[in-house]
Amino acid sequence: MTKFPMTVQGARALEDELKILKTERRPAITEAIATARELGDLKENAEYHAAREQQGMVEARIRDIEGRLSAAQIIDISTIPHSGKVIFGTTVDIENVETGEELTYQIVGEDEADIKLSKISVTSPIARALVGKMEGDVAVVQTPGGVVEYEILEVKHI
Repeated sequence: MTKFPMTVQGARALEDELKILKTERRPAITEAIATARELGDLKENAEYHAAREQQGMVEARIRDIEGRLSAAQIIDISTIPHSGKVIFGTTVDIENVETGEELTYQIVGEDEADIKLSKISVTSPIARALVGKMEGDVAVVQTPGGVVEYEILEVKHI
């Protein structure tokens, strides 16, 4: 089975969501289905059909999370010695060589990526250009707008 990298925080977030789905959402939907059944004819019972549809979505999400967690290779970056090299899980401060704009990204698994939180997928063009480079190196990223060069200012294990 192929393992997919995931940070400790990403795994924890999925586990928290799974717990909520199993302990709160699933019982609430079961109760809604039972209540809707009491209303009579199920063929024309919109509440019943809506609750069943919700149940299907929750059960699918539970299976999805369980599958992702079972295929995850959880990497705790704080336990890996700092070498100045960009690897999965590190937080990287970079500077656009041309404009001087500074950015900070954490390189995470595909499921955890959220650009608003400065978390980029390990498979993204920027991350692929950064991984394997050292502090002080320049990474060349091919973007839709052309080639952009970023200098790696600092690599952090947080």
